[in-house]
Amino acid sequence: MTTGAPAVNDTTKKKKSDEKVDWIAEIRGLALMLLAVFAFHSFIAKPFYIPSESMMPNLLVGDRLVVSKYPYGWNWSSISFHLAPRSDWRLFGSTPEYGDIVIPVHPERDEDYIKRVVALPGDLIAVRNGQIILNGNPVEQKVEPAIDLPFDANSRCDGFGFDDFRATENGKRVCRVPVMRETLPNGATYLIIDHQDQDLDNFPEITVPEDHVFVMGDNRDHSADSRELNNSRGLLGPVPLENIGGRAEFITFSLDGTTSLNPISWWTSLREGRAWSTLRPAVAERKPAPER
Repeated sequence: MTTGAPAVNDTTKKKKSDEKVDWIAEIRGLALMLLAVFAFHSFIAKPFYIPSESMMPNLLVGDRLVVSKYPYGWNWSSISFHLAPRSDWRLFGSTPEYGDIVIPVHPERDEDYIKRVVALPGDLIAVRNGQIILNGNPVEQKVEPAIDLPFDANSRCDGFGFDDFRATENGKRVCRVPVMRETLPNGATYLIIDHQDQDLDNFPEITVPEDHVFVMGDNRDHSADSRELNNSRGLLGPVPLENIGGRAEFITFSLDGTTSLNPISWWTSLREGRAWSTLRPAVAERKPAPER
């Protein structure tokens, strides 16, 4: 009777040899996958996170959205992670429309902003008492009833100076903000917040240079944008088109700031009613000019 370990024959050795991991192939496959993701983020679309209140009431801290990369062509700022050197080249370039929400890169540092286009190349733009004057004509603004925004860990309803917008509705705390509806010349219409008198409410008239756009945040008193000519927290004037890395399209989901390692919180922290909301501005019906 024979005891001990079974004999290792040639077939067993061959099987073990065949089972060895081909690390070169694995690394190559992983590299190709990462390259495909990088290319998709750079040329098609990428996710974006809202970190500030500058685009309230339309975008809230905690919103996750999709930014498309192709509407205005491609340029150095389209490349994810700002890996490309700054340059003025553009491939299949086009100009944003009034009301588009775009992703401009700061002119001095690799930091993405999110703002709304309110003036196009060649436009004359000024701001007087918080109202945009575009090519000599005041942009339409109409006061609308205050709206209720979430009041949670990501939306503390502060940063509004001495104003207190916290309210209670049906036993629930909300952030009740005063709004106006602004409508640009092409009919693009959206809500803005403008509740304080501050320096950026008045901006001297300038001409938007060729291949530039003028952008502003919807939360007019709390937005560092094209109106900031001398403070590097803002965009230092009109934004070159090659510094625009894409257009915001829609919200995928929104978090209230209570997400933790507990998987249950991944669901309970989701804000209701914000997923799949479009970020393309509505277009108001324009009455035809009367016949003469």
